[in-house]
This record gives sequence, structure tokens and C-alpha cells, in this order.
Amino acid sequence: MATIRDVAKLANVSTATVSRVLNNQGYVNNETRKRVNDAIKQLNYRPNDVARSLFKGRSKMIALFVPDIKNPFFPELARAVEDVTNKHNYTFVLCNTDDNLDKEITYLNGLQQKSVDGLIMVSSTISQEDIKNISVPIISLDRKFSSEVSSVTVNNRKGAEIATRYLKSIGCKRIAHICGPQSASNSMDRLKGYLDVVKHESWFLSSYVVSGDYRFQQSFEITREMLTQHPEIDGIFVGNDLMAVGVLKATKSLKIKVPEELSIIGFDGISIGETTTPTLTTMQQPIYKLGVRAAQILLDHINNPNHDIIQEEWDVTLIKRDSTK
Repeated sequence: MATIRDVAKLANVSTATVSRVLNNQGYVNNETRKRVNDAIKQLNYRPNDVARSLFKGRSKMIALFVPDIKNPFFPELARAVEDVTNKHNYTFVLCNTDDNLDKEITYLNGLQQKSVDGLIMVSSTISQEDIKNISVPIISLDRKFSSEVSSVTVNNRKGAEIATRYLKSIGCKRIAHICGPQSASNSMDRLKGYLDVVKHESWFLSSYVVSGDYRFQQSFEITREMLTQHPEIDGIFVGNDLMAVGVLKATKSLKIKVPEELSIIGFDGISIGETTTPTLTTMQQPIYKLGVRAAQILLDHINNPNHDIIQEEWDVTLIKRDSTK
């Protein structure tokens, strides 16, 4: 494998000159630059990324933390971030954290040692205290964990209100909610949107709200239990589409007809909702656009250390399909 010394020898220049060409820093005349580039091509020289990151203080690496790579919502986010970062010649690293704080801290420490340039985090467990010693820009995506960190989210509360009002408008008289984890800001905002609509209804019971923890299997089990205890429920607003698929499985196991006996609406707009039977009505997030915007803001923060905090909130769209009347 060729070294920087080999390139310098072939081009008849110093290693410092080769370094200036590689890093595009300092003056090198055009003839010398051409000799160096020709030598690099002839020797098929590849710079040592670790050495370059130590020299420049940059690794050209960006990491995305997601809590559950099995949820189809996150691969679509990841694809958007990867597309943007690759276009700007950054290496993209995906970290699946399982919403486990210890795992997140381990990733943070390891990536800092590799001089990561920036982080995009989807987290329900991290706090401002946990990132106080992180020296690179961080963007919070999908859910907020600090007012001191730039974020890209959607209007979860308003979206949940729209979903619940839609169930009322199609004739649902007893509407339940399968929420996500209490630690997730977006889950709690969606719960608030649901309660904004139903909390003063005479029929409302606190037992109409149960947690599926944003997980398929847990939502399946909790829905079976809730519908067995409350057969009068005729509408369910589900906190994300992955849980909504679990709800559909539960209704099938209980022989409850959807949407004739029970209407179901999810939240996210992942593609799996188009393949279920019946297809899933949902509040659709602009998933790819959210990932693109988070990556763009992060790159801006990397290039402008004196950046302002940016907290963007996007709208969601009601997509009507066959799981509602």
C-alpha cells in the first residue's frame, strides 16, 4: 500500500506539499499540484482517514442514533440523512440504541474518539446533562430532549387532535388511545392531542389509554386485554403505525371486524400501512423530508460554529384508508 512518502518521492516534492494538496490548504502552484495528483492516481494512494482527522480535527463522519431499526419509520429517516451527507462527502454511521441510555453513552464516547463531526439523535432517554461534554453539533430528530439543541419534529399534538376528531366525525362513540413510552416527547404530545378532544366527554375512562411502548408485540397484547375489558370501544387512535399493525392483529384474533365494528387510525405514514388488511388510515409525517432537513441543519451547524438554535415543527397529513369507516 502506497504511503504519502511514496507520493512525495514520485512527484519530487515534500510530504508537506502532498499534505497541502490533499487537504486543499495553503498555496501550491498548478504544475506542482498536477504532479502530486498524477502521482496519487498512479500509486492508487488512499489517505489515512485517522491521520487526516487528527490533522484537520474533522473526520467527515456523521452519525444517526435511532431507537428501533426494526420500525420501518427509521430506515426511511436514515436513507434521507445518508443521501444528504453522502452528497457532501461525509461518511454516514447508523447506531441502533434500543432507547437504552447506557448504549447511547457508549456510542457517544466511541464516536467522539473517532472525531465524529456531528450527531443526529432520535432519543427518549438522553438529556442535556448527558451531552454537556459533547463538543460537536447535535440535532434532535422526531422528538425533543433539550431546548438547547436544534430539532426537527412534527406537530404531534395537533396531528393527534385531528386523528381523534376524525374518529368522532365518522361516528365513533368510545375512542381509546394506544400511546408510546412516557419518556418520549412525541408520545406525550400525541397523548395530549387525544385528551384535548376526549377528556371532557362523559364516556371517557382513564383505562381507555394504555401504553404499547411503540412496539408491535406489546401493542398486540395490550389491545387484546383492553378490548376484552371494554368491548364498547369502537375507535382507537394509535400512537404510531407499527403499534397500529399490532392492533389490527389483535382485532383479528378477537374476531372484531375493522372498520365495521372498530375504526383504527395510526400515526407516521410508513409504507407498511398500505399493505395491511385492511389498509391503515394514518397521520402521515413527511419522513424523508424530515431526515433531509435534519441533515441540512447539522451540516450548517458544523460549518458555522456560532449558529443559532433552530427548532422546526412540520405538519402532518390525514391519509384515509380502509381501517376507518
